[in-house]
Amino acid sequence: MNQVVEIRKSNGTRILLGVLIVWALAVAAAAEVGVYRAVYPLWLAGLIALGIVGPVVAYALSKGFRAYIETIGLRTLTAFHIWRIAAALIFFWYGAHDLLPEAFVQNAGWGDFIAGLLALGVTLLPKTRNRYLVFHLFGFADFVVAVGTGLTYFLLNDPRMSGIQTLPMALIPFYGVGISGASHIMAFDLLRRRPGLSNAR
Repeated sequence: MNQVVEIRKSNGTRILLGVLIVWALAVAAAAEVGVYRAVYPLWLAGLIALGIVGPVVAYALSKGFRAYIETIGLRTLTAFHIWRIAAALIFFWYGAHDLLPEAFVQNAGWGDFIAGLLALGVTLLPKTRNRYLVFHLFGFADFVVAVGTGLTYFLLNDPRMSGIQTLPMALIPFYGVGISGASHIMAFDLLRRRPGLSNAR
Protein backbone atom coordinates (compact mmCIF):
# COMPACT_ATOMS: atom_id res chain seq x y z
CA MET A 1 0.00 0.00 0.00
CA ASN A 2 2.80 2.40 0.92
CA GLN A 3 4.44 1.70 -2.43
CA VAL A 4 1.23 2.68 -4.25
CA VAL A 5 1.08 5.94 -2.26
CA GLU A 6 4.71 6.70 -3.05
CA ILE A 7 4.15 6.07 -6.76
CA ARG A 8 1.13 8.37 -6.77
CA LYS A 9 3.10 10.99 -4.87
CA SER A 10 6.01 10.73 -7.31
CA ASN A 11 3.69 10.99 -10.34
CA GLY A 12 1.88 13.94 -8.76
CA THR A 13 5.17 15.71 -8.09
CA ARG A 14 6.28 15.29 -11.70
CA ILE A 15 2.99 16.68 -13.00
CA LEU A 16 3.07 19.59 -10.56
CA LEU A 17 6.67 20.46 -11.41
CA GLY A 18 5.81 20.37 -15.10
CA VAL A 19 2.91 22.78 -14.60
CA LEU A 20 5.05 25.09 -12.47
CA ILE A 21 7.85 25.15 -15.06
CA VAL A 22 5.41 25.99 -17.87
CA TRP A 23 3.83 28.71 -15.70
CA ALA A 24 7.23 30.24 -14.89
CA LEU A 25 8.27 30.24 -18.54
CA ALA A 26 4.95 31.84 -19.56
CA VAL A 27 5.39 34.63 -16.99
CA ALA A 28 9.00 35.21 -18.05
CA ALA A 29 8.01 35.34 -21.73
CA ALA A 30 5.13 37.74 -21.02
CA ALA A 31 7.44 40.04 -19.06
CA GLU A 32 10.12 39.88 -21.73
CA VAL A 33 7.78 40.90 -24.58
CA GLY A 34 6.13 43.65 -22.52
CA VAL A 35 2.70 42.14 -21.88
CA TYR A 36 2.53 43.41 -18.29
CA ARG A 37 3.56 46.93 -19.31
CA ALA A 38 0.65 47.02 -21.78
CA VAL A 39 -1.98 45.90 -19.25
CA TYR A 40 -4.14 48.36 -17.28
CA PRO A 41 -3.16 48.31 -13.55
CA LEU A 42 -6.49 46.93 -12.34
CA TRP A 43 -6.11 44.05 -14.78
CA LEU A 44 -2.69 43.31 -13.32
CA ALA A 45 -4.37 42.83 -9.95
CA GLY A 46 -6.79 40.48 -11.70
CA LEU A 47 -3.90 38.49 -13.18
CA ILE A 48 -2.30 38.18 -9.75
CA ALA A 49 -5.62 37.06 -8.24
CA LEU A 50 -6.10 34.57 -11.08
CA GLY A 51 -2.73 33.04 -10.18
CA ILE A 52 -4.20 32.22 -6.77
CA VAL A 53 -7.72 31.30 -7.87
CA GLY A 54 -6.66 28.92 -10.65
CA PRO A 55 -4.79 26.41 -8.44
CA VAL A 56 -7.47 26.70 -5.74
CA VAL A 57 -10.21 25.84 -8.24
CA ALA A 58 -8.16 22.87 -9.43
CA TYR A 59 -7.75 21.80 -5.80
CA ALA A 60 -11.48 22.11 -5.15
CA LEU A 61 -12.52 20.20 -8.28
CA SER A 62 -9.87 17.48 -8.40
CA LYS A 63 -10.01 14.72 -5.82
CA GLY A 64 -6.63 13.47 -7.03
CA PHE A 65 -5.00 16.89 -6.55
CA ARG A 66 -6.48 17.19 -3.06
CA ALA A 67 -5.18 13.73 -2.20
CA TYR A 68 -1.73 14.68 -3.49
CA ILE A 69 -1.64 17.90 -1.42
CA GLU A 70 -2.74 15.94 1.64
CA THR A 71 0.06 13.43 0.96
CA ILE A 72 2.79 16.07 0.81
CA GLY A 73 1.28 17.70 3.90
CA LEU A 74 1.52 20.95 5.81
CA ARG A 75 5.26 20.77 6.40
CA THR A 76 6.02 20.82 2.67
CA LEU A 77 3.41 23.50 1.97
CA THR A 78 4.97 25.61 4.70
CA ALA A 79 8.60 24.95 3.78
CA PHE A 80 7.91 26.21 0.26
CA HIS A 81 7.43 29.70 1.69
CA ILE A 82 11.08 29.94 2.69
CA TRP A 83 11.59 31.27 -0.86
CA ARG A 84 10.07 34.53 0.37
CA ILE A 85 13.36 35.42 2.06
CA ALA A 86 14.90 35.63 -1.42
CA ALA A 87 11.89 37.63 -2.65
CA ALA A 88 12.41 40.09 0.21
CA LEU A 89 16.06 40.57 -0.73
CA ILE A 90 15.00 41.38 -4.30
CA PHE A 91 12.50 43.93 -2.99
CA PHE A 92 15.20 45.52 -0.82
CA TRP A 93 17.61 45.69 -3.77
CA TYR A 94 15.00 47.38 -5.96
CA GLY A 95 14.17 49.77 -3.14
CA ALA A 96 17.83 50.65 -2.56
CA HIS A 97 18.07 51.62 -6.25
CA ASP A 98 14.80 53.63 -6.14
CA LEU A 99 13.17 51.20 -8.59
CA LEU A 100 10.09 50.71 -6.40
CA PRO A 101 8.19 53.06 -4.03
CA GLU A 102 9.60 52.99 -0.51
CA ALA A 103 6.30 52.10 1.20
CA PHE A 104 5.77 49.20 -1.20
CA VAL A 105 9.26 47.90 -0.51
CA GLN A 106 8.73 48.20 3.24
CA ASN A 107 5.36 46.43 3.22
CA ALA A 108 6.15 43.71 0.69
CA GLY A 109 9.83 43.27 1.51
CA TRP A 110 9.65 43.07 5.28
CA GLY A 111 6.43 41.05 5.14
CA ASP A 112 8.07 38.47 2.89
CA PHE A 113 11.24 38.43 4.98
CA ILE A 114 9.33 37.75 8.19
CA ALA A 115 7.10 35.19 6.46
CA GLY A 116 10.13 33.36 5.10
CA LEU A 117 11.79 33.24 8.51
CA LEU A 118 8.55 32.08 10.12
CA ALA A 119 8.23 29.34 7.50
CA LEU A 120 11.76 28.20 8.28
CA GLY A 121 11.09 28.17 12.01
CA VAL A 122 7.76 26.37 11.74
CA THR A 123 9.29 23.77 9.41
CA LEU A 124 12.14 23.02 11.83
CA LEU A 125 10.03 22.92 15.01
CA PRO A 126 7.75 20.02 16.02
CA LYS A 127 4.50 20.32 14.08
CA THR A 128 1.43 21.64 15.87
CA ARG A 129 -1.77 23.05 14.48
CA ASN A 130 -1.27 26.45 16.09
CA ARG A 131 2.21 26.99 14.62
CA TYR A 132 1.00 26.22 11.12
CA LEU A 133 -2.14 28.30 11.56
CA VAL A 134 -0.26 31.38 12.79
CA PHE A 135 2.21 31.17 9.92
CA HIS A 136 -0.39 30.76 7.19
CA LEU A 137 -2.60 33.54 8.60
CA PHE A 138 0.38 35.90 8.69
CA GLY A 139 1.64 34.83 5.26
CA PHE A 140 -1.74 35.32 3.61
CA ALA A 141 -2.26 38.69 5.31
CA ASP A 142 1.16 39.75 4.00
CA PHE A 143 0.01 39.04 0.44
CA VAL A 144 -3.14 41.10 0.94
CA VAL A 145 -1.12 44.07 2.26
CA ALA A 146 1.57 43.80 -0.43
CA VAL A 147 -0.87 43.47 -3.35
CA GLY A 148 -3.04 46.27 -1.95
CA THR A 149 -0.04 48.57 -1.56
CA GLY A 150 1.23 47.76 -5.05
CA LEU A 151 -2.18 48.34 -6.62
CA THR A 152 -2.48 51.69 -4.82
CA TYR A 153 0.81 52.88 -6.32
CA PHE A 154 -0.21 51.61 -9.75
CA LEU A 155 -3.43 53.63 -9.57
CA LEU A 156 -1.40 56.65 -8.46
CA ASN A 157 0.64 56.18 -11.67
CA ASP A 158 3.93 55.98 -9.79
CA PRO A 159 6.48 55.33 -12.57
CA ARG A 160 8.64 53.24 -10.25
CA MET A 161 5.97 50.50 -10.23
CA SER A 162 7.09 49.60 -13.74
CA GLY A 163 9.78 47.58 -11.97
CA ILE A 164 7.40 44.72 -11.21
CA GLN A 165 6.41 44.46 -14.86
CA THR A 166 9.87 43.33 -15.93
CA LEU A 167 12.20 40.47 -15.06
CA PRO A 168 13.19 39.30 -12.55
CA MET A 169 10.67 41.12 -10.34
CA ALA A 170 7.68 40.04 -12.48
CA LEU A 171 8.21 36.46 -11.30
CA ILE A 172 7.26 37.46 -7.75
CA PRO A 173 3.73 38.87 -8.26
CA PHE A 174 2.75 36.87 -11.34
CA TYR A 175 4.23 33.54 -10.28
CA GLY A 176 5.37 33.32 -6.67
CA VAL A 177 2.34 35.11 -5.22
CA GLY A 178 -0.05 32.80 -7.06
CA ILE A 179 1.61 29.60 -5.91
CA SER A 180 2.13 30.86 -2.37
CA GLY A 181 -1.36 32.31 -2.01
CA ALA A 182 -2.95 29.11 -3.27
CA SER A 183 -0.79 27.03 -0.94
CA HIS A 184 -2.00 29.13 2.01
CA ILE A 185 -5.63 28.36 1.12
CA MET A 186 -4.84 24.66 0.69
CA ALA A 187 -3.08 24.72 4.07
CA PHE A 188 -6.18 26.28 5.66
CA ASP A 189 -8.21 23.39 4.27
CA LEU A 190 -5.75 20.83 5.63
CA LEU A 191 -5.80 22.58 8.99
CA ARG A 192 -9.59 22.51 8.96
CA ARG A 193 -9.57 18.77 8.36
CA ARG A 194 -6.38 18.13 10.43
CA PRO A 195 -5.26 14.96 8.61
CA GLY A 196 -2.51 13.38 10.69
CA LEU A 197 -1.84 16.61 12.60
CA SER A 198 -1.26 16.66 16.34
CA ASN A 199 -3.69 18.68 18.43
CA ALA A 200 -0.80 19.92 20.56
CA ARG A 201 -0.87 23.65 21.18
